[in-house]
Amino acid sequence: MDKESLIKFSPWIVVALGFFMQYNFFVTPAQLEQKHRDILSEVAKSYATKSEFNITKDQLSSMNTKIDKIYDILVNKR
Repeated sequence: MDKESLIKFSPWIVVALGFFMQYNFFVTPAQLEQKHRDILSEVAKSYATKSEFNITKDQLSSMNTKIDKIYDILVNKR
């Protein structure tokens, strides 16, 4: 690119850079890391992890077997 064309397009380059800076088109790694932490905290509030799910499933299974035993005792007494 020669000097003449650079001077010719420099106002457009300045306008484009101003537009990008005004609307936060470019992000810094710190801003990206902060957004990543925000997303992870929101996900942690809304969803359960696989280990939490498995623990709850095991607890429900244990409760189900205990209820079945109580039911068998009550039905066999009649």
